Amino acid sequence: MSESARANGVTDWLRGALPKLVLSPSIAIVLVFVYGFILFTIFLSFTDSRILPSFGLVGWQNYERLFSLRNWGIAVKNLFIFGSLYIAICCVLGLLLAILLDQKIRTEGFIRTIYLYPMALSFIVTGTAWKWFLDPGIGLQAVVRSWGWESFTFEWIKDSDMAIYTIVIAAVWQTSGFVMAMFLAGLRGIDNEVMKAAQIDGASTFALYRRIVIPQLRPAFMSAFVVLAHMAIKSYDLVVALTGGGPGTATEMPATFMYSYTFTRNQMGIGAASAVIMLMMIAAIIVPYLWSELREKPQ
Repeated sequence: MSESARANGVTDWLRGALPKLVLSPSIAIVLVFVYGFILFTIFLSFTDSRILPSFGLVGWQNYERLFSLRNWGIAVKNLFIFGSLYIAICCVLGLLLAILLDQKIRTEGFIRTIYLYPMALSFIVTGTAWKWFLDPGIGLQAVVRSWGWESFTFEWIKDSDMAIYTIVIAAVWQTSGFVMAMFLAGLRGIDNEVMKAAQIDGASTFALYRRIVIPQLRPAFMSAFVVLAHMAIKSYDLVVALTGGGPGTATEMPATFMYSYTFTRNQMGIGAASAVIMLMMIAAIIVPYLWSELREKPQ
């Protein structure tokens, strides 16, 4: 074999191996620090771990204790209330905003930027800002009373029955713009010829959206549902910054429960079990969605 042929072979090998060499450190890090720790957490959920990880297996005992705890029941109930309202309001508000911007208004770019700006903030910043705004001593209630409306009362953040709805308000404020962008992209992808044909046939605006537009936004609705459900299940920083899980356990969520039992109450086994349940919740949403998106459509 000539020197040039050998050099060309080495060059071809390097060209083929270079992407693998560049990506291999990232892949190794993901395998170890993401999937490796997921497997380790699953293992810990079957052990008697407390302050530190332990290797004494106790079977399903941690899961049995988890589902017998009152705080876990409260956390799941709060997640259901928060998740249902959060997803529903974000979808409705996002769709209405998208329809508004789809009318080709003159200041569309400026308005879209305003709606999307909250998504650029972290949930810690959002929670802190809304905590100040909702605080009866310095927020909305104090300002309105300083204007002369002395009987005005808005103390949801300190009311155990209403505090969960303050988290819904803050979360919707931050995420509805993102959902709007998803729906707006879907609206811009609808064939205008179909819309014009329906209008010529005498379809009203309401019937146009109900029978043509909204059905064609099904992929956008599915994507929004998956993203919002995932964010609702793992909600932690917003809850901590806004209410701290209180008053009492009124805004306890599975994520705050997991942190509390793992790092505050030194019940690592139970905390790991709750983390596994959260993982199963997310997988129950994402896996069917990915399967429906990736499966081959029949010819």
